[in-house]
Amino acid sequence: MDGGSSTNERDTLTALLTPQRVQDCLVHTHHIQPRPGEQGEWPDWADPDLVAAYRARGVERPWRHQVTAAEASWAGRHVVLATATGSGKSLAAWLPAITAIRTAQLGTSIATLQRRPTVLYLSPTKALAADQLHGLQTVLTSGDITDVRVATCDGDTPTDERTWVREHADVVLSNPDFLHFSLLPGHRRWQRLLRGLRYVVVDECHAYRGVLGAHVALVLRRLLRLAEHYGATPVAILASATTGEPEASAARLLGVDQADVTAVGQSSAPRGHTTVALWQPAILPGSEEQVWVQESVDHQPAWRPSGTPQDAPRRSALAETSELLTDLVRAGKRTLAFVRSRVGAEAIADQTRSRLADRDSTELAIRVAAYRGGYLPEERRELERALRTGDLLALSSTNALELGVDISGLDAVLIAGWPGTRVSLWQQIGRAGRAGADGLAVLVASDNPLDTYLVHHPEAIFEAGVEATAFDPGNPYVLAPHLCAAASETPLVQADVDRFGPGTPALLRDLVARGFLRERPNGWYWNYSRPESPQDLTDLRGGSGAPVQVVEAGTGRVLGTVDAARADATVHTGAIYVHQGRTFRVESYEDDVAVVTEASVGYRTRPHVDKHVSIVRTSTESAWGPVTWGYGVVDVTEQVTGYDRRRIPGMDLIGTYPLDLPTHTLRTTACWWHADAAVLAEAGVAPGDLPGALHAAEHAAIGLLGLIATCDRWDIGGLSTAVHSDTLEPTVFVYDGYPGGAGFAQRGYSAAARWMAATRDAIASCPCATGCPSCVQSPKCGNNNSPLDKAGALLLLTMLTGFAP
Repeated sequence: MDGGSSTNERDTLTALLTPQRVQDCLVHTHHIQPRPGEQGEWPDWADPDLVAAYRARGVERPWRHQVTAAEASWAGRHVVLATATGSGKSLAAWLPAITAIRTAQLGTSIATLQRRPTVLYLSPTKALAADQLHGLQTVLTSGDITDVRVATCDGDTPTDERTWVREHADVVLSNPDFLHFSLLPGHRRWQRLLRGLRYVVVDECHAYRGVLGAHVALVLRRLLRLAEHYGATPVAILASATTGEPEASAARLLGVDQADVTAVGQSSAPRGHTTVALWQPAILPGSEEQVWVQESVDHQPAWRPSGTPQDAPRRSALAETSELLTDLVRAGKRTLAFVRSRVGAEAIADQTRSRLADRDSTELAIRVAAYRGGYLPEERRELERALRTGDLLALSSTNALELGVDISGLDAVLIAGWPGTRVSLWQQIGRAGRAGADGLAVLVASDNPLDTYLVHHPEAIFEAGVEATAFDPGNPYVLAPHLCAAASETPLVQADVDRFGPGTPALLRDLVARGFLRERPNGWYWNYSRPESPQDLTDLRGGSGAPVQVVEAGTGRVLGTVDAARADATVHTGAIYVHQGRTFRVESYEDDVAVVTEASVGYRTRPHVDKHVSIVRTSTESAWGPVTWGYGVVDVTEQVTGYDRRRIPGMDLIGTYPLDLPTHTLRTTACWWHADAAVLAEAGVAPGDLPGALHAAEHAAIGLLGLIATCDRWDIGGLSTAVHSDTLEPTVFVYDGYPGGAGFAQRGYSAAARWMAATRDAIASCPCATGCPSCVQSPKCGNNNSPLDKAGALLLLTMLTGFAP
């Protein structure tokens, strides 16, 4: 809704709005009206010392939605609290959890002491767990509560501290990865925690989507199964961003009936006025006459988004965000800048510090930092502390801080490029003006046509609903290794079939036949003669190897780590590695170690990556007239073949350098279709239009596969080509983005006729002229959504469905 803004908010926006920027950059402003809060009363059962602690922290009475959620969980019902960022979801969880620990009737026998209530808190990131630890300890200290022992326990926790946590902690803050690899397989050492488990708190549960969501759902089933094994029946409290169908997602995560979950989706916390500005960087000086001069193969104007004006080259979103961040820091505004890549987070922070140091003073420059994955644990903790205390005035972050780390008092949020989903967008916008204060959020469009479309079509952002969380715990590719892990923890019995889903009996038979499990009259057991650990059969986050350590030459100091999947592209020999504003040149890269030296250079590096899909084995094939459909095993190969040096800040090309790095291959499953180019020409798609038509059809098909297979578009990949080396014809591939496959492509092949019809209908019914995010644009396109030909894709899909059996 639209309306006025507060003085503070106007001052924040004024810091950005010169007359030239209003003319060149500000496309649209959307106003979210303030809302008063609605308070409730503290429940009669609430621990009085805890209530006093919250009052000492300024919470005289809770918000109504907090009371509703706390009452339901105290009554023994699973609860999902799906409200906006900053609405106080933590209180709704800690109020019943800490009260249960403190009010338990404890005897003096060892058996009774073993049943002291415990709480397990799970978050998707270590940063969030550390933040919750700090927040909870602050509350307990405010109430002089010393008999509740709280601790984090994750992969960073030293062995002696883990022992203390196992033996003494009442509240353990951890993550699903630690459960899978350590706590659940070592459950006998964690008997005290599991016997007394009263509550399981699952924070930011909307982050568990796609294959990760399926994995976490099965980890939670294994956890609840072991808790029951030790005599506990814990209640789950799930905290989520505002999403579609929160109760259905929560029930699917826990493996319970939807009727057993209470959903609280209406926030009663106060909300300040928030202005959301849609911003498009200015056209580069001297480029006004360069109106999209790129041409397609047949010399027609290159594709551009419908409904947008003729355009010319513009400043990058990173450079624009850096300049806006600089102005906000100068104005004393506490700001968080979100960017999707780690390199981008470092670049924005570095450029902002440079601008401030050049024009102002180092005092402001040192109050700007970057935050991303790959930092050492102690660095992450220090940055989080500096954020909470206000030592930092501005932070450039990946979505690691999109989640609920408590950063109160922010004046503004900058979002460099569309974050991919409306759920993420609203999470990031919600950071502006937390705790009921007024705030400003600015979405800065990147050069991706998807972003261009959205800033010129605000209704696609503000009038559309948020996405539901999609994941499928019954996916056999995901379920099978978790059944092996569960059987190793305690033998599977017939009663476990309902817990793990209807596909369990068939999978158990298959796992027995393949030698992973052994069937006995009383259940299914892990085959301990196998060389591997059952937990090592899967990785919750689809990891592709050990992280690469970045080591400083001379000192031997570890600066950070880089995920194995990204290492070739980011720490190859000659690459520039940026760490908190310091630049390092990679001198050598081998054996999972990149050795770097500090270097002051005026350029950055950008890799060249070749990608190819080759068919390894066709498992099944079918003909739709002249169109051939296939499903089978493919190799998706990627190789970093070289890199550019680009001068900063404009990123002008200095030179190109070759690299001799190995090819990395993902062996997975895919479905594909191909047809002779002459057939496609008869359908109306000329050879020059074919790349854009195939590309657009590929994007749309990936977007619609979730209707057929419960997946997220980030779980799958695709490739389209006018001539493929295996089929020798125009071909479109859709593949699972996980080693060995995840079942999505197989389901797409099985229901290809319905899938293609839905894809065709989605494109045909979309009112845009040449393509938009609702039909053929993709937020994850590696080719910047170019070329795309919506009309050609519709012709191809109409042809396909016409031949469908």
